[in-house]
Order: sequence, then structure tokens, then C-alpha cells
Amino acid sequence: MKLNKDVIDRMYDHALIEYPDECCGIITGNDDTQTVHQCENIQNRLHAEDPMRFPRDARTAYFIDRTEFDRVISSSLVKGENVLALYHSHAEHEAYFSEEDVAAQTVFGEPEFPDALHVVISVMNRKIHDLKCFKWDRGNEIFYADECG
Repeated sequence: MKLNKDVIDRMYDHALIEYPDECCGIITGNDDTQTVHQCENIQNRLHAEDPMRFPRDARTAYFIDRTEFDRVISSSLVKGENVLALYHSHAEHEAYFSEEDVAAQTVFGEPEFPDALHVVISVMNRKIHDLKCFKWDRGNEIFYADECG
């Protein structure tokens, strides 16, 4: 599965708008369409409410409200679409899949959507620096770098 140019451009726009905070979102679709769902990063709110449990703010972490997440997924499934990718940005850091990213995506040892791409966008100095995609390897139970588009 490859992401089309319009989808990549929309993710870039989202990352630049949210900078210096991390952006986050979901890409749904099928063979014919790809839709970007720009989600709200609620990490700052979680950090303000409980800094012990959520020590990082939105500059270095992201969190999609589960109600918003479920609404996007449910609506897409009703339309016959799949979860194609999950994305987020790293402000002033390279595009890599961090230990925190792996932990957030592997509840009970496997991603909730094991066939989806996981896209990380690097934004440095208010400019897109890089984009990398990662895919789940079921046999080895790891994420590996994959092509995006």
C-alpha cells in the first residue's frame, strides 16, 4: 500500500500547523480512495491534568482521544474503508519510530491495526525535514522501515 501525494501533502500541512507540537491522525480508505483524518493531540491536556502519569507534553508526545479515534474508525468501516495508516510528527527530531511509539501501538504485543502503515513526519525549524513509514512484521513482532509513496 502506497500513500498518494495528496495524502502526504495533507499530513505535511497538518504537521506544520501543529508545530512545535506533534500532530496525529488516521488515514482510511480502500483501493480507490484515501482520506486523511486530522485528529486532535490531547497530550497537553493529559499532561496538565496528571503530570505524573503523563510526564511529556505535546512537543514530544501525542495522544488521540479514544472517542475521536473510535468515531473515525467506525465511520470508515461503515463506508467499507480500512485503516491504511496512523501518523504523527516529531518536532525538531528525526523521523523514527521511538520506543514510546512502539509501546503506544503494541497493546497486548501487537498493533490494533497490524496491516496499517505507521507514518512519522520530521519537522525541523518550521520545515518538513523527512517522512518515514513503518510496517508491522508479524513473524518477528517488530516494526521495520517501509516505503510510503
